[in-house]
Amino acid sequence: MTEKFSTRDLVLIAFFAALTSLLAYLVIPLPGGFPPVTGQSLGAMLAGMLLGSRKGAMSQLVYLLLGAVGLPVFAGGTAGVGVIAGHTGGFIWGFVVGAYLTGKLTERKKQSTWLHLAGAAAVGGVLAVYLPGILQMARVLQITPAGALGAMLAYLPGDLLKVLIAAVLARKIRPHLQRLSSLERKDETDVS
Repeated sequence: MTEKFSTRDLVLIAFFAALTSLLAYLVIPLPGGFPPVTGQSLGAMLAGMLLGSRKGAMSQLVYLLLGAVGLPVFAGGTAGVGVIAGHTGGFIWGFVVGAYLTGKLTERKKQSTWLHLAGAAAVGGVLAVYLPGILQMARVLQITPAGALGAMLAYLPGDLLKVLIAAVLARKIRPHLQRLSSLERKDETDVS
């Protein structure tokens, strides 16, 4: 089954790919050669919560493809297939999975509490991003997954802060996007 995307959907998908790209430039370097803390996962969380599973994941896939073809959209302006294949590449793949899962966990409820949204962001935007990220980091750096997980503990406070930010923003923005969707459906029925 193929899904048709409206012009509005395509614009929102492109917007969230661009938002994640911009958030990649919010970089807080960490000592010891660890990947920097960035805002990218916030973009993936918001994409899933605001666009839903399919469109949210699509926005992150567009983001990944933009970086793969050489546009400097990854952390700190990096790009290329080498970044995706490198020790931080699993996190980039994780954004696609994370946006999808975050969307799945939130799209069924029209009126979600901020706690429900935060839980969805924590599961989809943190756990679903960490899993492929840790596994690829361990493989590329030739360390154990437990060692890679231990290294990721330094990121947890920042990621939990992003979860809270995403939940608060999504709670404020979702009603407006839902209103736009209902107006678009009304326009389509008026034209028919």
